[in-house]
Amino acid sequence: MAGQAARRGGAMRPPSGGSGVRAAAARSPAASFLLAAAAAASLVGGFYFWLVVSSFRLPDSGAAGCRPDGEGSWAVGMFYGSSPLALRPIELEGRSNGNSSAWPVANPVLTCATATEAGYPSNFVADPFLYVEGDTLYLFFETKTTTSMQGDIGVARSFDQGATWEFLGIALDEAWHLSYPFVFKYENEIYMMPEGNKKKELRLYRATKFPLEWTLEKVLVNKPLIDASLVQFEGYWWLFASDFTRYGVEKNAELEIWYSNSPLGPWTEHKQNPIYKSDKSLGARNGGRLFVFEGSLYRPGQDCSGTYGWRVKLYKVEKLSKEEYKEIPVNLGIEEPKKGRNAWNGMRYHHMDAQQLASGGWIAVMDGDRVSSGDSTRRSLIGYIAFLLASALVIFVGFMKGAISCYISPSLWVPLTRRTELSRIFCVHRFNQKVRRYSISISKYISATKTKLSEKSWSNMLFFCVVALFGILNICIAVHFLCGGNGAEEAYTYQGLHSQFTMVTMTYEARLWNLKVFIEHYSRCESVKEIVVVWNKGNAPSSDAFDSTVPVRIRVEEINSLNNRFRVDPLIKTRAVFELDDDIMMTCTDLEKGFRVWREHPERMVGFYPRMIDGNPMQYRNERYARGKNGYNLILTGAAFMDSEFAFKTYWSEKAREGRDYVHKNFNCEDLLLNFLYANASSTRTVEYVHPAWAIDTSKLSSVAISRNTQKHYDIRTNCLAKFSSIYGPLPQKWEFGMREDHWDK
Repeated sequence: MAGQAARRGGAMRPPSGGSGVRAAAARSPAASFLLAAAAAASLVGGFYFWLVVSSFRLPDSGAAGCRPDGEGSWAVGMFYGSSPLALRPIELEGRSNGNSSAWPVANPVLTCATATEAGYPSNFVADPFLYVEGDTLYLFFETKTTTSMQGDIGVARSFDQGATWEFLGIALDEAWHLSYPFVFKYENEIYMMPEGNKKKELRLYRATKFPLEWTLEKVLVNKPLIDASLVQFEGYWWLFASDFTRYGVEKNAELEIWYSNSPLGPWTEHKQNPIYKSDKSLGARNGGRLFVFEGSLYRPGQDCSGTYGWRVKLYKVEKLSKEEYKEIPVNLGIEEPKKGRNAWNGMRYHHMDAQQLASGGWIAVMDGDRVSSGDSTRRSLIGYIAFLLASALVIFVGFMKGAISCYISPSLWVPLTRRTELSRIFCVHRFNQKVRRYSISISKYISATKTKLSEKSWSNMLFFCVVALFGILNICIAVHFLCGGNGAEEAYTYQGLHSQFTMVTMTYEARLWNLKVFIEHYSRCESVKEIVVVWNKGNAPSSDAFDSTVPVRIRVEEINSLNNRFRVDPLIKTRAVFELDDDIMMTCTDLEKGFRVWREHPERMVGFYPRMIDGNPMQYRNERYARGKNGYNLILTGAAFMDSEFAFKTYWSEKAREGRDYVHKNFNCEDLLLNFLYANASSTRTVEYVHPAWAIDTSKLSSVAISRNTQKHYDIRTNCLAKFSSIYGPLPQKWEFGMREDHWDK
């Protein structure tokens, strides 16, 4: 019977109902695997987000401005110097603002938040130009508004040489994009020549009520000129600009010159036009106002190699006439940023306006960006591709898993047909025979593959492990690029200003390996100005031994004492000091949060390790006890911000002598002593807690840490509490967790 069925082109069928059972069984493993894989992917993605992505400062999805933008996240910084060729950022000038606890003020001084908080939502500010009027500075710049997603011209004012800025409003708003607001004075009138190349003409505006009201004066040139700058030099007015619509030129690589007897025109083209036309790295596109220094003319230009606006290049003009033009590159004189995305201008800076003040000194504004052009688009694309690859891998492995368990009936390959005269005429039978032969071959191959995949061999395990690792890698990439913002650990402003702090850590030669990792990591944090290493014992290393983006100063102590960490140090140039044990690793974003909280209340110690001290007699306990009590009244100074002037002077005051002697004798409890001194000096709150995303304490892994024996360490500190309370009085009552509106203290 079986042979007859086969000869008729049919196939033996499984018992009735068997195929349905097998199909259900085949679907079950694949479906179960897909569900398990999805759950595993969620766990992996969540863990990676907590460990890495949570350290990035993420954009506020509900914010009116400062949203991710394909053009970048430009901001503006201030620079000063005795020469335009030797400018230094504002943080090196020691300019301070006590109202915002900015000791010192740091760049950037103007950001998208400045405009947004003033009621003009913006994604970035760029192309800054100064107008100096006595002791008052006006700053005109492009601000990309979130309502129209195009550039308008904003204006801000400063009364303190650029340390703080008041956003005044929008000076110029047209139906097309505006940028590069070149502002100048001519015959007692103030003019602005912004770029508006979409209009295909270079327009000149005159102030009718400076600085917010302007009227169109005239069209200077009927060409879509970009980044046009004017300068008066050797009897003529010169116009430097770019026209990327000119035939045969490369974008961001063209420069042309025009000249006139007046900035109002008429203008005549230079005979050598275009001066440049094919190399974006030559700085052809203008990068700000031309200036004269010691009789020579200088032109800033943009190096657009790699990405738009990568760097400002400075050129000294050697020949400028109606027939000739020659310039040579010179050193800009500004130190390159070293912190990458963690610096406000770490990835690119493309514009500078330097002007001489009546005092003879020079002042300059520059814009900068921590991301490259198109970064947000690129990150989204990479993230979605990685997500699709991870999804495809899960589906592939699920298919393989289902294929191993799946039974395919031979009847599914070839339909049953009877040999009839009609089938012979139409060759149906012969076609079925060929399909059947191929089907049997494929079925055998599938069966062999299933058998091989079903074997629990090392090769199969390795194959699936590689696939799993590749899938995990793609999940992490997707989470990193889709959920990680711009990938930077940015500083927080307080009352519109940035500032900086000094890190102080204490160590000795047995922990040098730890110190190197410590400095390499924390020197990349945006607000860190300097790292001071208090060297307590052994041969001190050279500062050059560390991979650091900020200055590292080794302060060698004469005696090995824990009191040294709070020693008065006149070389520290910031009020804020972050004391951190060299065996604690945490994210830069957490440090920036702690610094932001400290600037709100500089009279407090702000830290990351809370303790609740109570009982009679008092007993030292861990953070778990404080959590159980839902409060704390002490902050460990192993990771804490403080006012160096108050904290260090108080610690080394005469009233603290007995406590210092006890610390030196027991080689412990210097942080407890400082808490008692703070509490004794104030009747208000003296400590505040910030919850870190994560922190790794490597002291328990070290054989040289004083806290490696936890119980002995706690017993010593309990004795310290009794001693200090008898000298300085009790600690204050507890403050509860979760009192801040931003929930940073939960």
